[in-house]
Amino acid sequence: MPKMKSVKGAVKRFKIKKSGKIKRGTAFRSHILSKVDGGHHRSMRSSKYVDGADAKKIKEMIN
Repeated sequence: MPKMKSVKGAVKRFKIKKSGKIKRGTAFRSHILSKVDGGHHRSMRSSKYVDGADAKKIKEMIN
């Protein structure tokens, strides 16, 4: 039985931390940010973590 290949798009977008949580970037950051208020814009800088409901599926894609 051959090995399963990783989904390369997922590998580039997510990182698994030592705690087991999956780190992700923030969506809607590419352009037209002049309409976004400052507080929301600043909060989008920091990385976020994937919800537990999606974590199992993403771990399968990465490994």
